[in-house]
Amino acid sequence: MSIYTQKDSNIRKTWLLFTVFLSAVIGIGYIFSQVYGNSGILFFAVAFSVVTSIISYWYSDKIVLSMYAAHPVTMESAPELYRIVENLAITAGLPIPKIYLVPEMSPNAFATGRDPQHAVIAVTEGLLQTMDKSELEGVLAHEMSHIGNRDMLLGTAAVILVGFISILADMFQRSMFFGRRDSNRDTPPIMLIIAVALSILAPLAAMLLQFAISRKRESLADASGALLTRYPEGLASALQKLAKDTTPMRRANNTTAHLWIENPFENKKKAPFFAKLFMTHPPTEERIAALRGMKI
Repeated sequence: MSIYTQKDSNIRKTWLLFTVFLSAVIGIGYIFSQVYGNSGILFFAVAFSVVTSIISYWYSDKIVLSMYAAHPVTMESAPELYRIVENLAITAGLPIPKIYLVPEMSPNAFATGRDPQHAVIAVTEGLLQTMDKSELEGVLAHEMSHIGNRDMLLGTAAVILVGFISILADMFQRSMFFGRRDSNRDTPPIMLIIAVALSILAPLAAMLLQFAISRKRESLADASGALLTRYPEGLASALQKLAKDTTPMRRANNTTAHLWIENPFENKKKAPFFAKLFMTHPPTEERIAALRGMKI
């Protein structure tokens, strides 16, 4: 029996986000096509977004793992790690995910894959060297919770939303400055104003949406992971070690920063409210306080 009772709700939220994504792309593509009097812009926007969504759905895990040169782990090569993941999967009522090791000394971990049947948990070499057993179990339970809560696909959809809307906006802005301005002479001024405003505000709004989703899912994974192990202190102690560690990640990438349990780029000190809007993870001190305040 799975502890993740909100599975159906999370699936609906994922598809809702995909719907919002396609609607936003269609809407922005329509406005830009009206400005230039070229319906091909709209067709391109829709076709490219659909193709990108399909590729990300089927191959996002392989792309991310290859970016970090991760290699698979077996029972023989890392027996303690394998047994912890296996026990957590059984407790959570989930299929045992594939386990990968990332050749990085910065302690961190992430989960990826399109669904629990095709999930992957990846940990860095630094994580295995830094954490004791209860802390490692806490981190792995957090990543197992991302799998149980269906967060990986949700995060992938958010990344695509931000990336493609940014591409459309950038193409429009460049064409305004360097393209043929004659094509804009018959455009109603209000339509041109809307298009310019969208090209500036839409990428920012999409990015803030992505960050808000990421922070919420991280907090949920912390709570679910603590319930899974019945020992919140394990994850709280692990987060403390992650916050104190300053080892740089050699292959760190902004597009995948939200996947890691600890963002390799963010300032780990206390952040003001406005700065929190641009964070992919809740502040570490808030996560630790929430875990230590749990009653289990």
